[in-house]
Amino acid sequence: MKFIRKVALIAVFVLTFILSANSAFGAVYTVQKNDSLYIIGAMFNSSANTVKADNGLSGTTIYPGQKLYVRASTYKVKSGDTLYLIARKHGVTLASLRKANNEWGNVIYPGQELNIPATSGSNVASAPENTGKAVVSYSPAELDLLARLVRAEAEDQPYEAKVGVAAVVVNRVKSDLFPNTISAVIYEVSSNGYYQFTPVENGWISKPATDSDRKAALEALNGSDPSNGALYYFDDSATNKWLWSKPLKARIGRMVYVY
Repeated sequence: MKFIRKVALIAVFVLTFILSANSAFGAVYTVQKNDSLYIIGAMFNSSANTVKADNGLSGTTIYPGQKLYVRASTYKVKSGDTLYLIARKHGVTLASLRKANNEWGNVIYPGQELNIPATSGSNVASAPENTGKAVVSYSPAELDLLARLVRAEAEDQPYEAKVGVAAVVVNRVKSDLFPNTISAVIYEVSSNGYYQFTPVENGWISKPATDSDRKAALEALNGSDPSNGALYYFDDSATNKWLWSKPLKARIGRMVYVY
């Protein structure tokens, strides 16, 4: 009898510990397509390392549908609430509230618990690395996307070449010839079905960025441009005659930048 009572007490202690540990994180987030630990951390005013440690992850690989504990506050839906009203009440954008909850419809119900993203989670200034000198607007997710493109395109190239790759994307955003956001430029597919950037087509864009890649992306976003205004880049092994025929702007490592 004493043994059974002792086991029961241990079970209660363990359950209490688990519940208290989980409650410290505040909320559970469901990983979505193209998410990274950095994106999730920035969304909830945290960091990739914090999310990784809080969930006992050994690496940076995550997958859509995975549940992660995040250090965020939650809100219990009340009668008469709408996503728009909840977003307005908490000073966040409707888009960031939807993203934080993977809630893309408009139907919510009383008693439902919603994650509340960081107040400026979709704002340019919310990225912790942002110095406030950005030459184009970007979100934390777009900074991460640009950094992943830098890794995929120039992983083994000099740091200046990495900045050049990111600068080409920034130059396209500023040009009337291309879409006007970082994500739209990177994911653009031409009218004849060609991807503008090979890593988007072959999946290399999904590889997590390193600190060096992110630093290079941020430098370009803040105005650094070793490409000298280029709108295209390629490595010197390319055989595309159209690219080689364009005016040369810079050569860094094996990377060629043209206008």
